[in-house]
Amino acid sequence: MKLINARLRHRSGLFTLCAGQGVLTAIDAQPGSLPPHPDALDAAGQLVIPPLVEPHIHLDAALTAGEPAWNMSGTLFEGIARWAERKATLSHQDVKQRAHATLDLLRDHGIQHVRTHVDVTSPALTALKALLEVRDEARDRVDLQIVAFPQEGIESFPDGRKLMETAMAMGADVVGGIPHYEHTREQGVSSLGFLMDLAERHDALVDVHCDETDDAQSRFLEVLAEQTRARGMGERVTASHTVAMGSYDNAYCAKLFRLLGLAGLNFVSCPTESIHLQGRFDSFPKRRGVTRVAELDRAGLNVCFAQDSIKDPWYPLGNGNILRVLDAGLHICHMMGYEDLQRCLDFVTGHSAKVMHLGERYGLAVGRPANLVVLEAENDYEVLRRQARVRLSIRHGKVIMAREPEQIRYH
Repeated sequence: MKLINARLRHRSGLFTLCAGQGVLTAIDAQPGSLPPHPDALDAAGQLVIPPLVEPHIHLDAALTAGEPAWNMSGTLFEGIARWAERKATLSHQDVKQRAHATLDLLRDHGIQHVRTHVDVTSPALTALKALLEVRDEARDRVDLQIVAFPQEGIESFPDGRKLMETAMAMGADVVGGIPHYEHTREQGVSSLGFLMDLAERHDALVDVHCDETDDAQSRFLEVLAEQTRARGMGERVTASHTVAMGSYDNAYCAKLFRLLGLAGLNFVSCPTESIHLQGRFDSFPKRRGVTRVAELDRAGLNVCFAQDSIKDPWYPLGNGNILRVLDAGLHICHMMGYEDLQRCLDFVTGHSAKVMHLGERYGLAVGRPANLVVLEAENDYEVLRRQARVRLSIRHGKVIMAREPEQIRYH
């Protein structure tokens, strides 16, 4: 593969990228624009970046909104109840068909790395068995990480610990949790100790749904952070959502942020879903229901954006376009300043790759996989402002998706 006239982030001029046997072999500056060549792909002066990353989605529940009933209250807890009804009807092929259809949507928006949470609070583990097959079948499109996610709790669900242990033994990549959903705080704390032990035994990553509530007294993040610090697990641990932080007072947050810095864990925010689900018990003023993304970022902690849901019991919309989520997140989190806009793609590329622990499997550098996308814009700011589409998606040096430029005719 040879790609000419590529523009790279935060670098002036144009570049030629070459790949062989699925890896990047050269990234060379050009003296100027090169004419089209039949043996080369032409980026035409547009931005080339590593693939977009989706670090938090629920493929097992995707495309099930309204089945068997809609979430009428719009709350997180009714979403869990509606999903429990739908979960009872799952079949192997049903899960696989919807997961593949959703991954196709993500592929069409330039996403090649995906972390999916899979509900394992089901004795049959139907969804997990199906997603383990999808992980292998989808390799030409995406790298898929699977989180063993106890949607209805570990301590408060029958045989919850055993189901988590079985899920990891079957091949899940990441240990999940949901401490704020356990019946008591004591159970929530206990669940965190259990899942961290489980992750250490399997040398696995951790990604916990943590404090996904407007309740300012939900403070499991401090427990997760201290477990992370004490065990020295750092970047191997991710706290997802943490929306209660949006309700914490500043005095408590001043103490909390010191611990978060010592722990060095990652954060994922799902802004479109959180602003839809949270604040439901407020009249006015209504809380935004999103974690302190800007403050985490300014404190030097790794934080990124994710979609969470596509047309499921928690969120009725979604189309796979993570740039839409980036746009919403920056608006909601008051991150529309000049410096944020110039580097906004960090929150859906490099920061997300760090969450997934991709390391040298990600990024535009010689010797790394020839995975990249061409966006119909010249820089981060224009990508966001114009909601630029992905023109080319290249994986292991081969084009897996190409989009023709839009044409508008006036009469």
